[in-house]
Amino acid sequence: MCDRTAPRKPWQSSTLWSKLQTQTRHGLATAALKPIDTQYEIVADGGVDFIVRILTNLNRKAQAGKIQAKKKTNPFLPYDPNLYVTDISDTHVCLLNKFNVVDHHFLIVTRAFESQIDWLHLADFAALCRCIKEVAGLFFYNGGPAAGASQPHKHLQLVPQQSMDLPIEIAVRAANFVGGIGQSPQLPYAHRIAQLSSNDGPEQWLQHYRRLLHSLNIDDPTGNWVGTQRDAYNLLGTCDWLMVVPRRQDDYLGISVNSLGFAGSLLVKNQEQMDQLKQIGPMTLLKEVGQTI
Repeated sequence: MCDRTAPRKPWQSSTLWSKLQTQTRHGLATAALKPIDTQYEIVADGGVDFIVRILTNLNRKAQAGKIQAKKKTNPFLPYDPNLYVTDISDTHVCLLNKFNVVDHHFLIVTRAFESQIDWLHLADFAALCRCIKEVAGLFFYNGGPAAGASQPHKHLQLVPQQSMDLPIEIAVRAANFVGGIGQSPQLPYAHRIAQLSSNDGPEQWLQHYRRLLHSLNIDDPTGNWVGTQRDAYNLLGTCDWLMVVPRRQDDYLGISVNSLGFAGSLLVKNQEQMDQLKQIGPMTLLKEVGQTI
């Protein structure tokens, strides 16, 4: 179970944004929160203005990951109380993303261990809906290592709309829908999109999610962390739409991609990778790590 030594903060409606701001200040003051400095450029490709960030202190996250892997520790069991924002429900807690690239990026973490390759269930969507209705933005789920997941403990992520633009929405708006499932002619890799209604609740979100997975022939996993590359996928969306992208591999030319890449926000380690990305184009990168249409 999660760390019970930290004072519990029960869910209170209409307080999540203020709690995120308060805990961010605390996380910075205690050095528990370690923002990653970036510079960025806009790289246009396929009608989408991709935001490409160069991570100037990526080594900090890489070194922490190596230490954690060596110790075989789970950063969510127990979680760092200095990153704890609030309880969301009996099954999920809200934590700040320790190595955040954009402000107030937070995690929706299962209280007990569940695998990051497990399909999402109703309790996951109940927690997600509760958060995104208070803090609108982009949510995402990296379904397995080949989809960019760095932790085996199940967690969704949410970036507030105040913190990041969503370049991919221009392609989402161009999608053609048949039977409630859409594809965008601007995206050269396998994907499916579902439109959401403002009246949809967790049950409807779960139904849309399962329909998207089935439409892409993504199998229900066995629950093993290793998983298969065929079953890896990214889920991303807003209050208005959901998208699933099946994955083939985590990176191409050494450039790793998670769900944020499919939202139009890419990360490179240095200028050499930036130059490579400009040469091949962001859409080609996404096509190479995704699956063919």
